[in-house]
Amino acid sequence: MARKKKKPARGDKTLAVNRKARHDYLIEEEIEAGMMLVGSEVKSIRDGKASLAEAFCAYKGDELFLLQSHIAEYTQAHARNHLPVRPRKLLLHRRELDRLRQAVQREGMTLVPLEIYVKGRVLKLLIGLARGKKVHDKRHAIKERDEKREMQRALRKARDR
Repeated sequence: MARKKKKPARGDKTLAVNRKARHDYLIEEEIEAGMMLVGSEVKSIRDGKASLAEAFCAYKGDELFLLQSHIAEYTQAHARNHLPVRPRKLLLHRRELDRLRQAVQREGMTLVPLEIYVKGRVLKLLIGLARGKKVHDKRHAIKERDEKREMQRALRKARDR
């Protein structure tokens, strides 16, 4: 009996993930945003050559930008290539931008890029409105994950007998 492949939760295909974000932050809300990209950036991201490891979101004036995300140069773009690390404007409705700015300023939260994925024909960025975890929270999460893994292992072992 063949196993069915699980479909990604959102969009067609996930292209880049910030795995460390879910470990370092408690994600309270997820927001989908568009990105202003150059053609060579889109091709490079679709090739899987994007990294969100050190990326963060910040306001410049009234606009929200994705900063410190690395998108490798596209080899076939030659002279029309992009800079690997540059600010990329995020596309959100004005109401969402204002609401997120309030949360960041008043409640001490932060905006963390979580993943880049394809939705239809366009690339989307999933942003998390997050609160930083304390060290004891991280330890607790690791402990829960290990306990869950042990339970799954025991169940698998019992089922195989």
